[in-house]
Amino acid sequence: MRVAVVHDWLYTIGGAERVLREILRCYPSADVFALFDFLTPADRARLGLGPVRTSFLQRMPFVQNHHRLFLPLMPIAIEQFDLSGYDLVISSSYAVAKGILTSPDQVHVAYIHSPIRYAWDMQHSYLRESGYSSGLRSMLARIVLHRIRMWDTRTAHGPDEMIANSAFIAKRVQKIYGRRAHVIYPPVTLSERAAPVRRGGHFLAASRLVPYKNIEAIVRAFGLLPDLELIVAGDGPEASRLRKIASPNVSFVGYVPDGQLRDLMATARAFVFAAEEDFGIIPVEALSEGTPVLALARGGVRESVTTSVGRRTGMFFLNATPDEIAACVRSFLVQEATFSADDCRAQANRFSARRFRDEFTAFVDSALTKQGAHRETAISRKSA
Repeated sequence: MRVAVVHDWLYTIGGAERVLREILRCYPSADVFALFDFLTPADRARLGLGPVRTSFLQRMPFVQNHHRLFLPLMPIAIEQFDLSGYDLVISSSYAVAKGILTSPDQVHVAYIHSPIRYAWDMQHSYLRESGYSSGLRSMLARIVLHRIRMWDTRTAHGPDEMIANSAFIAKRVQKIYGRRAHVIYPPVTLSERAAPVRRGGHFLAASRLVPYKNIEAIVRAFGLLPDLELIVAGDGPEASRLRKIASPNVSFVGYVPDGQLRDLMATARAFVFAAEEDFGIIPVEALSEGTPVLALARGGVRESVTTSVGRRTGMFFLNATPDEIAACVRSFLVQEATFSADDCRAQANRFSARRFRDEFTAFVDSALTKQGAHRETAISRKSA
């Protein structure tokens, strides 16, 4: 059986690329396709990635740093991959990968990280953050996104089966594409710490410093909590501005390697998370270090963080505002002793990489069996 794995693009390692890594561990002989590939040798090694077949976008100027400008060309580019020689096609899609062309004799399983966010419900915030709220550029951007939505909806019928990375995304898939998606949570790299470490006195926030992560609200919340320490890990375009508005009890450590970030998680009193994410891998990483999570009650984090009595692993705030985040932190301080590091680690174990591989291969095997049964039925009818 020849297998092709199609990923949107490769230029950094995020949650989608971690899913790609585990898919390739399931199908190590698969050929990999992506619109463009600018990963460093070190990142390629982390993913276990060999040669990647890329589209004509690979040769376009400025695509590495400004790939969103090439959004109008992406549907055309993804459709140029010739996958006719493959029996099984797996797409890993948060933009256009699910739109690849396959025949009725091939099995196409699409793992949907999300329908393309900035073309659907995040369009208006994307336009604001990009400076395209009004004027000619805004009009052109809206036309492009309208056409992308039309293409995205049309190609939603291409995959034989869809997998969503959370029930939250499955609901979006149903609403946008009119299709049911099977939920398989993404793989999380769990803690390998042999023994618990001593808690420090700090709270931790960690992410890329971009507006939709709502780090500003967390920073301002700790301005209302001057006796508590917040450490912010991560870098991005918002870094300089956030440093200027931060109170003295907030410190920024910038980008830190994985091991150091895990140490900051393990010693934190709690991990604070204010973004609406499709799933949210980093809060589960914090749980695996035995650290409770204080999170915005939206998105996939509602499926990974539990608030039920008996296995309580975090608390939620309803809105990403400084006042509500500060109120949640104060409430946590009162109840801090009721949280168990063992409960946090046990909850994180539900999202292991091994569990992902087992569930993913079982689902794909089922899809292949179903396709084989359909093919045998068609042959039988034709013979009769």
